[in-house]
Amino acid sequence: QVQLVESGGGLVQPGGSLRLSCAASGATFSAFAMGWFRQTPGKEREFVAGISNSKNTNYGDSVKGRFTISRDDAKNIYYLQMNSLKTEDTAVYYCAKGRWSWFTNTASTFDHWGQGTQVTVSS
Repeated sequence: QVQLVESGGGLVQPGGSLRLSCAASGATFSAFAMGWFRQTPGKEREFVAGISNSKNTNYGDSVKGRFTISRDDAKNIYYLQMNSLKTEDTAVYYCAKGRWSWFTNTASTFDHWGQGTQVTVSS
Protein backbone atom coordinates (compact mmCIF):
# COMPACT_ATOMS: atom_id res chain seq x y z
CA GLN A 1 0.00 0.00 0.00
CA VAL A 2 1.51 3.27 -1.13
CA GLN A 3 1.73 5.95 1.52
CA LEU A 4 3.03 9.50 1.12
CA VAL A 5 3.43 11.72 4.17
CA GLU A 6 4.34 15.37 3.78
CA SER A 7 5.99 17.50 6.45
CA GLY A 8 7.75 20.83 6.76
CA GLY A 9 4.90 23.22 6.15
CA GLY A 10 4.21 26.21 8.34
CA LEU A 11 4.09 29.98 8.56
CA VAL A 12 6.89 31.99 6.96
CA GLN A 13 7.39 35.64 6.12
CA PRO A 14 7.60 36.83 2.52
CA GLY A 15 11.11 36.32 1.21
CA GLY A 16 11.69 33.39 3.52
CA SER A 17 12.36 29.73 2.83
CA LEU A 18 10.87 26.36 3.70
CA ARG A 19 11.78 22.81 2.81
CA LEU A 20 8.97 20.32 2.41
CA SER A 21 9.64 16.60 2.76
CA CYS A 22 7.65 13.63 1.52
CA ALA A 23 8.28 10.29 3.20
CA ALA A 24 7.19 7.48 0.90
CA SER A 25 6.53 3.79 1.49
CA GLY A 26 4.88 0.82 -0.17
CA ALA A 27 6.49 0.88 -3.62
CA THR A 28 9.83 0.90 -5.40
CA PHE A 29 9.87 4.65 -5.73
CA SER A 30 13.17 4.78 -7.58
CA ALA A 31 11.26 3.53 -10.64
CA PHE A 32 8.73 6.36 -10.66
CA ALA A 33 8.51 10.08 -11.14
CA MET A 34 7.54 12.16 -8.12
CA GLY A 35 5.88 15.52 -7.96
CA TRP A 36 4.53 18.37 -5.90
CA PHE A 37 1.22 20.13 -6.44
CA ARG A 38 -0.57 22.83 -4.48
CA GLN A 39 -4.14 23.92 -4.00
CA THR A 40 -6.01 26.87 -2.54
CA PRO A 41 -9.74 26.92 -1.73
CA GLY A 42 -11.91 27.19 -4.79
CA LYS A 43 -9.08 26.54 -7.23
CA GLU A 44 -7.87 23.50 -9.11
CA ARG A 45 -4.77 21.66 -7.99
CA GLU A 46 -1.73 23.34 -9.55
CA PHE A 47 1.46 21.65 -10.71
CA VAL A 48 4.47 22.95 -8.80
CA ALA A 49 7.37 20.63 -9.67
CA GLY A 50 8.17 17.15 -10.89
CA ILE A 51 11.21 14.91 -11.08
CA SER A 52 11.58 11.81 -13.22
CA ASN A 53 13.27 8.65 -12.00
CA SER A 54 16.39 9.80 -13.88
CA LYS A 55 16.20 13.18 -12.07
CA ASN A 56 15.00 15.29 -14.96
CA THR A 57 12.99 18.15 -13.47
CA ASN A 58 10.30 20.58 -14.52
CA TYR A 59 8.59 23.43 -12.71
CA GLY A 60 5.44 25.46 -12.85
CA ASP A 61 6.02 28.91 -14.34
CA SER A 62 5.17 30.69 -11.10
CA VAL A 63 7.92 28.92 -9.11
CA LYS A 64 10.75 28.61 -11.63
CA GLY A 65 14.01 29.90 -10.23
CA ARG A 66 12.69 29.85 -6.65
CA PHE A 67 11.77 26.22 -5.93
CA THR A 68 13.90 23.10 -6.29
CA ILE A 69 12.68 19.51 -6.27
CA SER A 70 15.01 16.67 -5.36
CA ARG A 71 14.87 13.01 -4.49
CA ASP A 72 16.74 10.64 -2.20
CA ASP A 73 15.72 7.19 -3.38
CA ALA A 74 17.95 5.48 -0.83
CA LYS A 75 15.76 6.95 1.91
CA ASN A 76 12.50 7.20 -0.07
CA ILE A 77 12.27 10.87 0.80
CA TYR A 78 11.40 13.59 -1.70
CA TYR A 79 11.97 17.27 -1.14
CA LEU A 80 10.74 20.65 -2.28
CA GLN A 81 13.05 23.51 -1.35
CA MET A 82 11.13 26.78 -1.52
CA ASN A 83 13.04 30.06 -1.51
CA SER A 84 11.99 33.69 -1.95
CA LEU A 85 8.48 32.81 -0.88
CA LYS A 86 5.63 35.08 -1.83
CA THR A 87 2.18 35.52 -0.32
CA GLU A 88 0.72 33.91 -3.44
CA ASP A 89 2.60 30.71 -2.61
CA THR A 90 0.19 30.17 0.29
CA ALA A 91 -1.54 26.84 -0.29
CA VAL A 92 -1.80 23.23 0.77
CA TYR A 93 1.10 21.37 -0.83
CA TYR A 94 0.72 17.75 -1.91
CA CYS A 95 3.33 15.15 -2.70
CA ALA A 96 2.44 12.75 -5.51
CA LYS A 97 3.79 9.53 -6.98
CA GLY A 98 3.97 9.26 -10.75
CA ARG A 99 2.26 6.52 -12.73
CA TRP A 100 5.43 6.03 -14.74
CA SER A 101 9.11 6.94 -14.73
CA TRP A 102 8.26 10.18 -16.55
CA PHE A 103 5.62 12.83 -15.90
CA THR A 104 3.87 15.85 -17.31
CA ASN A 105 2.47 18.82 -15.45
CA THR A 106 -1.00 17.31 -15.27
CA ALA A 107 -2.37 15.51 -12.24
CA SER A 108 -3.44 12.54 -14.36
CA THR A 109 0.18 11.39 -14.66
CA PHE A 110 0.29 10.88 -10.89
CA ASP A 111 -1.60 8.11 -9.12
CA HIS A 112 -1.06 8.45 -5.39
CA TRP A 113 -1.25 11.54 -3.20
CA GLY A 114 -0.31 12.54 0.31
CA GLN A 115 -2.64 14.27 2.72
CA GLY A 116 -1.05 17.66 2.20
CA THR A 117 0.81 20.20 4.32
CA GLN A 118 -0.19 23.83 4.77
CA VAL A 119 2.21 26.57 3.74
CA THR A 120 1.29 30.10 4.74
CA VAL A 121 3.37 33.06 3.59
CA SER A 122 2.42 36.15 5.53
CA SER A 123 3.96 39.05 7.38
